[in-house]
Amino acid sequence: MRKQTIVFSSLTLVILSACALSYGLRGRKVPIDEYNSVARLPSIRPDYCETVIPPNIAPLNFVVQEKGLRFCVKIHSKQGKPIEVFSRNGKIVIPEGRWQKLLNTNRRQQLCFDVSVKTGDDERWNRFQTITNEIARENIDGFLVYRRIHPAHSTWRKMGLYQRNLQNYNESLILDNGYYGRGCLNCHTFCENRTDKMLIGIRSSIYGSSALLIEDGVVNKIDAKFGYSSWHPSGRLAAYSINKIRLFFHSAGDEVRGVTDLDSLLAYYLVDSGTVKTAPQISKKERLETYPAWSADGRWLYFCSAPILWSDRDTVPPERYDQVKYDLVRVSYDLDRDEWGEPETVLSAEDTGLTILLPRVSPDGRRLLFCMCDYGSFPVYHDSSDLYLIDLKNLEETGRVKPQRLQINSDKSESWHSWSSNSRWIAFSSKRQSGVFTRSYLSYVDEGGRVYKPLLLPQKDPTHYDSCLWTYSVPELVTGPVRVTKEKLGRVVRGSRKISVRLPITSATPKPGVVPGSRQIWQERE
Repeated sequence: MRKQTIVFSSLTLVILSACALSYGLRGRKVPIDEYNSVARLPSIRPDYCETVIPPNIAPLNFVVQEKGLRFCVKIHSKQGKPIEVFSRNGKIVIPEGRWQKLLNTNRRQQLCFDVSVKTGDDERWNRFQTITNEIARENIDGFLVYRRIHPAHSTWRKMGLYQRNLQNYNESLILDNGYYGRGCLNCHTFCENRTDKMLIGIRSSIYGSSALLIEDGVVNKIDAKFGYSSWHPSGRLAAYSINKIRLFFHSAGDEVRGVTDLDSLLAYYLVDSGTVKTAPQISKKERLETYPAWSADGRWLYFCSAPILWSDRDTVPPERYDQVKYDLVRVSYDLDRDEWGEPETVLSAEDTGLTILLPRVSPDGRRLLFCMCDYGSFPVYHDSSDLYLIDLKNLEETGRVKPQRLQINSDKSESWHSWSSNSRWIAFSSKRQSGVFTRSYLSYVDEGGRVYKPLLLPQKDPTHYDSCLWTYSVPELVTGPVRVTKEKLGRVVRGSRKISVRLPITSATPKPGVVPGSRQIWQERE
């Protein structure tokens, strides 16, 4: 026994000596606080650098795009314990609990990322210049609702309306078109950023066109085709457009798809009486009216209006379609009397040389956010589409506006935007990553109207968008989740019970009782 023990001990000493020799040849492990300074910022993806972030946002996970074998990111602010994340593949996944605590403790302070990379085990770390972001004082609304759709060209495939909890990565389905035999989920509209009163547009070759009205958990189907909609802040009515939209194709170009609005008007749905009305001021036969947006006090309805340049309202594309440019118009409204004033032009296409689209008024009533692009009514297909702001206080005081082109614009399409309930954040769609897929971005707006560098909607896997083939469109910021189940919404779409309304008669209005057949190609929009 003693001889065996001696042999075993000898072998052990040989192994330990070999390990020690190997370690000595490789050198000692270099601690993180011994580093070489690199005189530049590190390259990270997504680009979460030098901007303002919500104090209640999910961790901004990212990938370090520097060559190395080991990576370390130290996240710290003025108060609280720093967070250190180590990685061997460059993916930095930040612990949610510690991240949220650090942000909440340091509102209005800088949030710093110290990125270190080591190219070999026996080499010193290389530390780059510190990435700094500012933590905002004001929260962003807790949820973002958007439509996920493949960037298809002619037919409806799978699409769904989803809600994302912005404080974490939880995404849940509100409704997809599989619950009613395919078809389209059109625009989703909320009353004052709340989900207890909302509209969802539905188009189906089987169940027809309708709008789902959700009020305090009760769902009704309105037997009318709602286009772009906007709730009056009272919640007593919603203005909406009726559009005769057609998809066509260009023979060449980076974006071969085009959309034209052959005819359109505005109408409004009165919730208490369940009736639809329109007025001559918002439904002129010689003009195209679309994109309604109520002012914060409900006294004005903003919308976009352009002259109809063709007599044939069925030919696609119509002649001179690329010369159509919309003005920004508003009309006063008296809710108690249900009376409209006369329309007035806020900003004309003649003055800007561009078409003006998608007006959205901030909940505090101070600013109006909109798009401008070369022509037409569909900015997502135009690389020229940019975001602009108007100061409505200046409009009221001087009667004039000076549109401000935002510095956050890219050389790709920016579109489909919304405000947070506190008017400090905007969500918008952009194709800046690839030019093909629309993604959702968030930007801070300070009290002076400055809009800061946008954040790509964060995902738990920071490489998520590299292989994601979905388009995220029409992002709407809301204060809470939609609580009505997808099963209930699907049953209402498929059901025969509905609120019957008589639509205003116009060439843009579908003929009563006509439901598109299954053989008709239903064209889709992003």
